[in-house]
Amino acid sequence: MVSTELLRRYPFFARLNDGQLRKMAMIGEERTCAPGEVLFTGGAVADQLYLLRKGSVELHYVVKDERGMEKTQDYLVGIINPGEVFGISAVVQPYRYTSSAVAGEACEILALDAMALRAMCDEDIELKALFQERIATTAFKRLQDTRVQLLAA
Repeated sequence: MVSTELLRRYPFFARLNDGQLRKMAMIGEERTCAPGEVLFTGGAVADQLYLLRKGSVELHYVVKDERGMEKTQDYLVGIINPGEVFGISAVVQPYRYTSSAVAGEACEILALDAMALRAMCDEDIELKALFQERIATTAFKRLQDTRVQLLAA
């Protein structure tokens, strides 16, 4: 459990009412990560939604050779900065991470249990609409960042 005051500090949780913040705090957990620690891998079940409090997290997209040659290419596709959410696949079907997240330096994160969060959204249509808006905004920003990277390459 985390404090509601901690959640209030971040724009992602803005507009949540006191009851919603309390429920969110109940499913949250503060964690620390060492540099190089893998938080999740692409293709894994998305069981947590994360918010980065301190440090940096790298998002990697790993492409595997489909011909069975067991070669892979690892592409850095984004950097998560403090105050940003990641692991947004936790609230988007099919609930599987599409990239891998690796701590770029020592980090402090907030992890929200995805199943509990989805259940809360199913019970509270206002919360669901708010999260869909926030997740869509986050996904759109990442898409724009990826386009910039492609143009630069």
